[in-house]
Amino acid sequence: MTRAKGGMGKQAIIIGAGPAGLTAALEFLRKTGVQPIVLEASQEIGGISRTIRYKGNRMDIGGHRFFSKSDRVMQWWMDLMPPEDAAAAPTGVRISYQGKQRVIPPQGMKAVSVPAHLQEEPPLRGLGPLSHEPEIEDDPLDAEEASVADEVAAVVVTHEPESEDLVMLVRPRKSRIYYLRKFFDYPIKLSKNTIDNLGPVRMFKIGVSYVMSRVRPIKEEKSLEDFLINRFGRELYLTFFKSYTEKVWGTPCDKISAEWGAQRIKGLSLTTALKHFVKKAFSAAPKETGGKKDIAQKGTDTSLIERFLYPKFGPGQLWEHVAELVIAKGGKIHMGLKVDAIITEGQRVVAVEAVDEAGKRQRFEGDYFLSTMPMRDLVRALRADVPANVREVAEGLEYRDFITVGVLANKLDVKEDDGSLIKDTWIYIQEPDVQIGRLQIFNNWSPYMLADPTKIWIGLEYFCYETDPLWSMPDEALKAFAAGELEKIGILKTAEVLDAHVVRVPKTYPAYFGTYDRFEELRSWTDSFENLYLVGRNGMHKYNNQDHSMLTAMAVVDGVAAGHVDKSSVWNINTEQEYHEEKK
Repeated sequence: MTRAKGGMGKQAIIIGAGPAGLTAALEFLRKTGVQPIVLEASQEIGGISRTIRYKGNRMDIGGHRFFSKSDRVMQWWMDLMPPEDAAAAPTGVRISYQGKQRVIPPQGMKAVSVPAHLQEEPPLRGLGPLSHEPEIEDDPLDAEEASVADEVAAVVVTHEPESEDLVMLVRPRKSRIYYLRKFFDYPIKLSKNTIDNLGPVRMFKIGVSYVMSRVRPIKEEKSLEDFLINRFGRELYLTFFKSYTEKVWGTPCDKISAEWGAQRIKGLSLTTALKHFVKKAFSAAPKETGGKKDIAQKGTDTSLIERFLYPKFGPGQLWEHVAELVIAKGGKIHMGLKVDAIITEGQRVVAVEAVDEAGKRQRFEGDYFLSTMPMRDLVRALRADVPANVREVAEGLEYRDFITVGVLANKLDVKEDDGSLIKDTWIYIQEPDVQIGRLQIFNNWSPYMLADPTKIWIGLEYFCYETDPLWSMPDEALKAFAAGELEKIGILKTAEVLDAHVVRVPKTYPAYFGTYDRFEELRSWTDSFENLYLVGRNGMHKYNNQDHSMLTAMAVVDGVAAGHVDKSSVWNINTEQEYHEEKK
């Protein structure tokens, strides 16, 4: 195939229909005269942000909370899927996640950036066209950073939902750790619950170990193990970090780069937890309530009241909507086409070749090429003289694969105090005698994820390699294995299981070990192709969240529209403080 006839002049070939690829496609159509052509190897839209459908039930692969510290991403989402109750809420929709609060005003109102210290009470109620809402940076684990807020986010609800289904729900966030057959707060807090669960002997060891880590810290942090011990002490590291991290990554912590910690665990140490514990212990009730309990929860830890946005029918609903918009605006999306050859002339890419499931090959020429495919596969596909060192680095990159087993059940053995379904969205399973890593309660993500709301629909998440026996285990055996693990740790009885479904997702997590310490050699060489742009999680071999992946695509399209793409600025996304998604 050559260029498409008629319509737009230049074309952008986009490899992958995940968040980064689809964001790029829609941004090209909105901001340039470039026609996007998206090539997706699978038959599903959304990448790892897709929604799996099974007998009327829906599964979210890995869990996707729609909350970003990027105003642009938040506005992008709001323009596509407004909050369900935005029009009905006179004071706007309030959401809070990972220490960051936002107010999304009602339709036609705008949240203007205002220094938080200028006003303590947000005068949203009864305002005209402009409203002011201070953003409270209240990290429950860092009292010092929580003392001064920054500014609100300028996010506006621009229109009513196109339909009652094309909306975001506002969902409460609750995550806990399951360890010693007990529930612990997540993130771990120095609370009465934590102290009671661990017991005095283990708490004493944790305290002594932490003091030693402060007196004699590891001077050069060469590994994730060093990184964690310096911040938490060896005993707490062994209790809450080592086994779970190695379960997730399948690699000893002393073999994982310390950069993983810098990327995913930002700004936390046991000192901040101690400060917060002391502050909470000696704090009186909020003054504005006269010492009484604040029904609005203004004085409550944000981790206990945090809320996030979530598409009514799961994350894939949003990306399927984006795909529809791309096609309606003149873009093209080809499903079931796997790119296996990238044709170059000098330092430019001129075309890609893709093969469908029947073995038929197609050629797509273009002016710009955006890749979200794994970098190892990218280098294999490039028809160019690949330096030996670059090929060595690419082949040495490692990926962690992922399995979700959806389990439909009558009931769980674990309950809330009142006997109702537990409120968690995620539960981190740190029990060393089972392989399950996390547990999702799909009922709590959205009640519309279930065909029958009287049942319990959960997702068991396993981290493995494609070479592991777990990956190749037959589906029926894996379903029985998963249910047995839940019974073993007291979550449910296998007799209550009604049905199950297995989903395997290769290359879900780009790993920070293998040849990653030489990654710059690979990056420099791929960046040398002037019209090739790497975006997204696997495209950049970078542990990005959904919003970070979107921002990389936006940065490339912005550059194309301006006449020059600064590739270094694309790579800097989620490395600069403004993009950090958590401090816990």
